[in-house]
Amino acid sequence: MSKTTSKTNAGNFFEDFTVGQVIEHATPRTITEGDRALYQALYPTRFALPSSAEFARQVGLERHPVEDLIGFHVAFGKTVPDVSLNAVANLGYAECRFHQPVAPGDTLRTTSEVIGLKQNSNGKTGVVYVRSTAVNQRGETAIDWCRWVMVHKRDVDAPAPDTFVPDLKPVLEASDLKVPAGLDFTSYDFAAAGEPHRLGDYEVGEKIDHVDGVTLTDAEHMMATRLWQNTAKVHFNTQARADGNRLVYGGHVISMARALSFNGLANAQLVAAINAGAHTAPAYADRTVYAWSEVLEKGETEAPGVGALRLRLVATRGRDESMTLRGDDGKYADGVLLDLDYWALIPV
Repeated sequence: MSKTTSKTNAGNFFEDFTVGQVIEHATPRTITEGDRALYQALYPTRFALPSSAEFARQVGLERHPVEDLIGFHVAFGKTVPDVSLNAVANLGYAECRFHQPVAPGDTLRTTSEVIGLKQNSNGKTGVVYVRSTAVNQRGETAIDWCRWVMVHKRDVDAPAPDTFVPDLKPVLEASDLKVPAGLDFTSYDFAAAGEPHRLGDYEVGEKIDHVDGVTLTDAEHMMATRLWQNTAKVHFNTQARADGNRLVYGGHVISMARALSFNGLANAQLVAAINAGAHTAPAYADRTVYAWSEVLEKGETEAPGVGALRLRLVATRGRDESMTLRGDDGKYADGVLLDLDYWALIPV
């Protein structure tokens, strides 16, 4: 009788993590023009810089970068088998910086350091905090970020680790942003970009209704999950959740909302940083996603003609013409799916 052994990766559970642990994630991933094409097929993105090689050249970039979130999704996907394969939910992001644009031909590989642990009061799950770094084939940092995720315990009787919650910056300053080498918006082609609005045309506190909506489908969000090699079971296996629903990957909602934000923010060409992010409610297929933005802050950079706009991007399940983030009780309003605080680079 043959002996059966298991060589498969069951993923880490909460008790497998220790503060200071460094994880080298498998499967480096080379970005191709196919990623650009598939991204544009999945999301209604129209930003000129990642869409046009000539536009990118005219603003000083030697290579034609893909959408910033392509690099983020690819780098994030590398971490899933080791960090969040057994997750209940991804809870938030902080201190995410895009150090340089990612272009076809770049190969990304990711490592993560466990920077915090906190067991939940139910004793069945805990929150794992990691700082992840994606480097390219030249060893240069492309993207780094922190996130925290709720993970199941394998053994509810396993002792709880000492609680350590890292002190993360709530907001990156404009001076913390990395502007791509050579970026120059002094001869920016507003006609090609699609809107005339500069940094000075936006006011802090202003809210922008992006108007359009897109209905989520199982086929598209599962394609996105596989494209980014994100193996989290809850996104494609109906047996992974008690309710039998496939949970839409949070990054899919981020990209959908970012694409929708073109209407009113067409010149916010590059995502420079993500200050904070929360997936405030689950998203499922057949829900229609809309988005609105609030201007939080304006900043300067040393690059010619390049300013920084700090924005709150909110995705909602259904149209929210009132653009209400929280109710009187301080809790997120019904229908809010995503609350994302980020910096974008825009012409002055």
